[in-house]
Amino acid sequence: MNPKADVIAIAIDGPSSSGKSTIAKGVSKRLGMIYIDTGAMYRAAALKAIRAGIETGDREAVGNMLPSTDISIRFVKGAQRVLLDGEDVSDLIRTQEVSNGASKISAIKECRKKLVELQRKLAEGESVVMDGRDIGTNVLPNARFKFYVTADADVRAMRRYLELKNADRLGGMTYEDILAETHERDERDSNRSIDPLRMAEDSVLVDTTHMSADEAIDFVVRFVTERI
Repeated sequence: MNPKADVIAIAIDGPSSSGKSTIAKGVSKRLGMIYIDTGAMYRAAALKAIRAGIETGDREAVGNMLPSTDISIRFVKGAQRVLLDGEDVSDLIRTQEVSNGASKISAIKECRKKLVELQRKLAEGESVVMDGRDIGTNVLPNARFKFYVTADADVRAMRRYLELKNADRLGGMTYEDILAETHERDERDSNRSIDPLRMAEDSVLVDTTHMSADEAIDFVVRFVTERI
């Protein structure tokens, strides 16, 4: 597929640890599109707040931080790298603390406005696979293809637990801790007043509870290629 010849946007939304990022990466690779992980941008903003001792849910403090905050995306050999004020923080934003902070900071209107503008700009003139919480409903509402990826909460919590364990980033957390945080984050993301997590009416549901990553990627790729 030549993205310049036929610009296509694929929006993939869903709750944490549902597999949407893995699917989005796989689909982008198979279809020769650019992959954009919008959650990484909110993680970068959360990392800056944490470093500065700012509560990530404090709208006023975060709002004061944003004007001096530069978050950008760079692609190195096809892989997305996230820059925070010029520093590559791609590997520093994957902790559970930053993940929880990202959920809180993403509910702040000023933060969403700043990052949504960047996300839309990245999708201009290029075929992209973009994942997040509100891509199909807000960021790219006119995307040609929309998918909503989900899985049972206990399955998602176990995936996150194993991910952190394998990366030696558990920090003493148990599976039960992560399951509780998964429920809390789902509640927060689904009930925030600004662009909440929800399935777009024209999205295709992909439940990965009993699917492997390859099976989910195959499903999405097949769905797209049969319609273009």
